[in-house]
Amino acid sequence: MTMNYRTLGGTGIEVSAYCLGTMMFGADGNPDHDDCIQIIGAALDAGINFIDTADMYGEPGGETEQIVGKALKGRRGDVVLATKVHFPMGEGPNRSGNSRRWIIDEVEQSLRRLGTDWIDLYQIHRPDPATDIEETLSALTDLTRAGKIRAFGCSTFPAEEIIEAYHVAERRGLLRFRTEQPPYSLLARGIEAAVLPSCQRLGMGVLTWSPLAWGFLSGRYRAGQEVNLSGGRPALAPHRFDPALPANAAKYQAVERLAELAAGLGCSLPQLAVAFTMAHPAVTSVIIGPRTMNQLTGLLEGASLALNDQALDRIDQIVPPGTNLYPPDGAWTPPALATPALRRRPFPGRAAA
Repeated sequence: MTMNYRTLGGTGIEVSAYCLGTMMFGADGNPDHDDCIQIIGAALDAGINFIDTADMYGEPGGETEQIVGKALKGRRGDVVLATKVHFPMGEGPNRSGNSRRWIIDEVEQSLRRLGTDWIDLYQIHRPDPATDIEETLSALTDLTRAGKIRAFGCSTFPAEEIIEAYHVAERRGLLRFRTEQPPYSLLARGIEAAVLPSCQRLGMGVLTWSPLAWGFLSGRYRAGQEVNLSGGRPALAPHRFDPALPANAAKYQAVERLAELAAGLGCSLPQLAVAFTMAHPAVTSVIIGPRTMNQLTGLLEGASLALNDQALDRIDQIVPPGTNLYPPDGAWTPPALATPALRRRPFPGRAAA
């Protein structure tokens, strides 16, 4: 196994092509802290120097950052550490979002939980329509200049908001987003249309998440096999996995064809899935999120896999470029789609809500 390294978004920071995602460490995935710490250590020993987490991972929020902090004791200087802010952390107002007030408060809590004096990459986990992007960029700029963070980025932002943030930073003399973290997989290729080209034009690094497409590309869920909808990922979103639903037919069909392709290439389906995301020239690093040591080992065995044009052409035939066979982000919906009032003119004589 050979681990490759790439420069992160013009920052000069060298990161491994595989980034260790930690969402499955803690109560939401693997509740054994000691086991999680061993997995992190094994990933570092294998050449991964890039770790991604978030304040809201684990139960209660913050558990996963604490696990990562324990695992990095004595090795912090060798690791490029990324975390995120946005989602609620506790009850009450002003404990979520992208406001200066919350970002300045919450970065201190992440630093404490991680047991570190600085964060290499601080990411805005989702857009916040209630906060001007200038407010967010101003707070992140101040944190960078104070040495709390080294660089900052965004996660799951649409192309238009990435570009808007770039121009606001330029006009206001603020530092800009250096990275974007979008969902990307063989079954969810929508970002190829605008997000990835925009990041390329702006010189941004890209670290992609969910390369196994919510587990569909793990090999555990196959056409013609019964799916246990009461456990694991299917329990979180049964409508995505139920083979009886017509909307899922295309996914299961694509998985079968991709599994056949992987077998012909002499690799596993998960290894094919990760290699595909790494083949795009805009992608800097792909986040792998193992829950067990065996899952990590299996993914690392494919680190040297490079897909040739013939294999990529075959993939394009199975899942056309820019196509999403399922909604890849179940945690956030653009307000314009989620809120009917934003799409409807008020009746004559009635005040707008």
